[in-house]
Formats: sequence, C-alpha cells, structure tokens
Amino acid sequence: MFAAASLLFVPGSRPDRFAKAYGAGAGLTVIDLEDAVAASDKDSARAAALEAVASAPQGWAIRINSVRTAAGIRDLAALIDAEVLPAVLLVPMVEEAGDLAVIAGALGEPCPQLIPLIETPRGLRHALAIAGHPKAAAVMFGGGDFSGELGVEMAWEPLLAARQQVVLACAETRKPAIDVPFIRLEDEAGLAEEAARARAIGFSAKAAIHPAQLAAIHAAFLPSEAEVAEAREALAAYEAGGGQAIRFRGRMLEAPFIIRYRALLARHEEQANA
Repeated sequence: MFAAASLLFVPGSRPDRFAKAYGAGAGLTVIDLEDAVAASDKDSARAAALEAVASAPQGWAIRINSVRTAAGIRDLAALIDAEVLPAVLLVPMVEEAGDLAVIAGALGEPCPQLIPLIETPRGLRHALAIAGHPKAAAVMFGGGDFSGELGVEMAWEPLLAARQQVVLACAETRKPAIDVPFIRLEDEAGLAEEAARARAIGFSAKAAIHPAQLAAIHAAFLPSEAEVAEAREALAAYEAGGGQAIRFRGRMLEAPFIIRYRALLARHEEQANA
C-alpha cells in the first residue's frame, strides 16, 4: 500500500540537488525526467537518475516521460536494462489503462509500483480504469497540464470538479489520491489552505516542488496526535457499546464514522512503518 503523505520533485538534470532533496524528509523523493528537463538533457538526466537509484533504491521514485513519446520509450528501454529499479515510477499524461499495461508488460515481474498522472480530460474520463490497474499504487492529479487543457488558471475553483473526479475514482478502487504541487513558492498561507482543502475532499497526499513546502503538507496530511487519540477512543467506545450507534463526544457515532476512524488509524500505521 502506498503510504507517503508527500512527494518532493527534483529535476533529473540537477544531480547536485539529489542528496539535499532525498534528505528533506518527504515520503517519496521523485527524480523528474519529464517537465523539469530540457529535451537536450533527457539522456544525461536519465543516466543520473538510474545511478542515484542504484545506490539507494528505497525512497526514490522516477517520473519518466510519457510512453507515447520518444523520450518515454527511451526511458522504458533504459529501465528494462537497469540492474536496479526504483520503488515507484510516476507515469505522466496517462489517458487509458493501456499506458500502464505497456510499462508493466515491458518490465515484467520486477515492475515497480506505478503512479499514473491524470492530466487531460481524456485521462479523467478513464480515471476509474486507470486507478483500477493492478500496478497502480496511487493516482496523482496533474493540475498544471489539466489547467492548460481547460484554458483556465491553475487555481482551486477551476480545477475542483476534476479533483473530485480523481478522488472518486481512487475511492472506488481503494487507491490513494495525490494532489498537484502548489506552484506559488512564496505563498505559505496559500499552500496551507490548499493542502487542507485537498485533504478535506479526500486526497491522501500532496506533491511538492521545494523542500520548504513539506512542513505545511505534512501538517495537513499526516494525522495529528489528537486525531489518532480520538480515533482510538472512538473505536474503543464503539466496541464497548456492542458495535451499535452510541453517543460519543456529544455526537452520534455509528458505522460510517467508524470506517473513517479505522482508515485514519490504518493510514497512520502505514506511514509510521513506511
């Protein structure tokens, strides 16, 4: 089960930043071979990413280029020949489950967990099938490309409906949903607000493009000690009451709320053991 609450992206063309990014405390550090890398630097970035993964495969992910592009095919060929694969591959611009099947088929049994990015209206239309692919460990909403497709600002309101559809597809397939990075690096309050909103509608994690963003993301997505304590108390009270509706902290406690509390505790345990 994918348990990270944060993903930190670092450009594959900047191997001098890999160590700092890896030590920043993100749940997963993603070496980006796609948007952050110029076409002329794709080959050297790919080599640097695979070298970093070979030295410490756990905790690293690689975002390859779309398998519908020449650069993505080269990424896949290099992964086929690599002796060590990352724990996770992020796959951009996924528009149907067949995109993931290509990667899983090419890499075979050693294929890492895959995180498809939903970045287009066509991809969103097929979100349920994409999220349901056996190798999909989570699904990420790619709001940057999606806002470009819609011709709207990359802001909360224009992308809310798309976010909700991604969350619904992930909920049905029991996969975590990951929210897009917040791009205004100097707006700490805006980041905190967007992270809180994303968690409130069902996202399980959020991506970051700078280490300084991780604290706000973790504050929003990692269960607090108070939330964990409340969940444990609620479960104990519910079981003591014979597994039926009871009064708890001034409100009704019944089965649907117990499901949420159990999910929160499971997520807490997964993150603690990750």
